[in-house]
Amino acid sequence: MVLSELAVRLNCAEYKNWVKAGHCLLLLRSCLQGFVGREVLSFHRSLLAETPGLGPRATCRGGSRCSPRARQFQPQCQVCAEWKREILRHHVHRNADVHWGNCRPGRWPSDAWEVAKAFMPRGLTDKRGPEECDAVALLSFINSCDHFVVDRKKVIEVIKCRNELMHSSEMKVSSTWLLDFQMKIQTFLNEFKNIPEIVEVYSRIEQLLISDWTVHIPEGDQPDGCESEVGSYLSVSQVNEIEMELLKEKLQELYLLAEAQEVPPEEISSRLEVVKEFLRNNEDLKNGLTEDIQKLDSFHLKHETLDSKEPGGQTPESKA
Repeated sequence: MVLSELAVRLNCAEYKNWVKAGHCLLLLRSCLQGFVGREVLSFHRSLLAETPGLGPRATCRGGSRCSPRARQFQPQCQVCAEWKREILRHHVHRNADVHWGNCRPGRWPSDAWEVAKAFMPRGLTDKRGPEECDAVALLSFINSCDHFVVDRKKVIEVIKCRNELMHSSEMKVSSTWLLDFQMKIQTFLNEFKNIPEIVEVYSRIEQLLISDWTVHIPEGDQPDGCESEVGSYLSVSQVNEIEMELLKEKLQELYLLAEAQEVPPEEISSRLEVVKEFLRNNEDLKNGLTEDIQKLDSFHLKHETLDSKEPGGQTPESKA
């Protein structure tokens, strides 16, 4: 029964805190998407005003030779080389790694979004606009591009909170952590008091963090047309959707870590097993995440197989 499984989860205070914080980030994402979409176009127009020769009539002459890979990009034509210089000129962290692999440089003259992706974390190659991005991608753009006049320390604090949330192995955070998160996200939102959709989300986040999400299972059958409510304004199905989105984002994060080989394979395996165990105990969430689990499992298995076949790779016996 979906309601009973949800009741068990949300009556665990630390898991409920995890979901609440995640919901805040989903609300933040929704209000930033329109704002960032407008600012991307404005930023692109300002770049073209500064250097008109890089506009829509400029054409990449390097073809596939101007295709970046991960953090590496050595443009083979003058247009892409000039665009790379312009992007770095507006990058706040000019000595930091840039995920050039997000971008299709040949589209820079006419596609503002392809330029914006150079200021974002890895894994966004196929994202066609801000409406397809999570909160951390949008926050990273705001933090990394000098087009935005904002207190970057406040942006970084929210990004750190988001990463802590996604890296929480058991998907739980304390009430102390949640209070700290509330302060940081509201401090960040105060930077945008002139943006109506962001001001509106500020009050929604405030209400969300003080609401009670305890689920009460009715003794008998419910009257027709009466929907079980969680807290004061979210239905059971809405909370379920929020949980699914957060778990999908967590699995995507694990996939990107595995792909970049930034953490040992055994750690990826350990983190994935925790999520699998959670889903085994929560069948109402499991079905919607089967594809994401299989994708990560397949990549992880393939990576382990390739590692074992590498020349000079040590077997357990050779290590002894």
